[in-house]
Amino acid sequence: MPVCLDDYRKVAPPGAIDLLCRLSERVKGRSLLHINSTRVGGGVAEMLNRLVPMLNELGVNTTWEVIQGSDEFFAVTKAFHNALQGLEQEISERMYQAYLECNRENAKRLLFDADLIAVHDPQPAALVDYSPRVGRWVWRCHLDISHPARRVWRFLRNYVVKYDAAIFSLPIFAQKLPIPQFLIYPSIDPLSDKNRELSRREVNRILNNLGIPQDKPILLQVSRFDYFKDPVGVIQAYRIAKKHNDCRLILAGGSAADDPESKGVVEKVRDVADQDPDVHILELPPDSNLEINALQRAATIVLQKSTKEGFGLTVSEAMWKGKPVIGGDAGGITVQILYYLTGYTVSSVEGAAFRIRYLLNNPDIARKMGADAKEHVRRNFLITRHLADYLTLMAAMTEGWQATEILPFS
Repeated sequence: MPVCLDDYRKVAPPGAIDLLCRLSERVKGRSLLHINSTRVGGGVAEMLNRLVPMLNELGVNTTWEVIQGSDEFFAVTKAFHNALQGLEQEISERMYQAYLECNRENAKRLLFDADLIAVHDPQPAALVDYSPRVGRWVWRCHLDISHPARRVWRFLRNYVVKYDAAIFSLPIFAQKLPIPQFLIYPSIDPLSDKNRELSRREVNRILNNLGIPQDKPILLQVSRFDYFKDPVGVIQAYRIAKKHNDCRLILAGGSAADDPESKGVVEKVRDVADQDPDVHILELPPDSNLEINALQRAATIVLQKSTKEGFGLTVSEAMWKGKPVIGGDAGGITVQILYYLTGYTVSSVEGAAFRIRYLLNNPDIARKMGADAKEHVRRNFLITRHLADYLTLMAAMTEGWQATEILPFS
């Protein structure tokens, strides 16, 4: 059944909905256009699927467009993605030209008639160079670009500086730019199928359909199959812990239309798992929200052992279900996990294995961490806070805003 804004009063912090209603009065009737590279798969598409209708309910005329591209284009932008997160890549002049040509063609197809245009991540970033400047433009970066490969960042920066502002998920990701920079955390929707309450019976039914026994503690990592998510390291940590604590491991995830590398990562993970009957590798379609919800609720411990991470909303998803999370000491994971209070951050396989064993051997501590984790998410990472950020951004950038009035991070 569709939800409306008032439904969030029972899960959001007190006063959050009233604040949204007051903020929306400032920007009612104005228009916002989001542009990204895919409607399915990955956290950006998932957030936009929830934010767009709710912004419309608040009176902001919000639309969402997706750029079109060839396999070659998405191979190039995946190389950009890796390079911006610090992995050296071989990118030829032809690849740069293919990227620009795709942006040029999409600029001819799209209609940029909005007061504020939010362009997400590197794939459509060059649109700003080929489009009429009707409203304000903001580049929303969801990646960890704290230490990018310099050549790729120099190329992309040529387009980013043409925006009116940039948005990052953490202050450490901000770059030296001549435009204002904003900090906006991503969010989860507590009433979506992925995060709403499920009965024990629903959880059992879904796990039975997935072929997952519940006869021993479950370790779980949910993420796209991506090398930066370190699924191989998760298997290695599980194997160390299993020598002392019998458990099973589930690696659940899928791919996105703009990520051509995921198939090779899955093959590598299956090879490392080596047909261990207690390691379950689930390739889930993009709409497997109830399945992910049930897996997170059935898990004893949730991991997100990323080595690089823009934010990693699977951490907040698990914490919302009252689970302690062991995450990589990377990116937005360090904001979500309060060390020793809501979970642990680790920087090695051995560290992850140690914390797995500690939590399995101390269930009371694990339960307390999970309860504290849920409240941390309620206060900081729900969609109601995200909506307030966007309404504030719109007011700042469309009410006679001058760039000099807002100080950038750098």
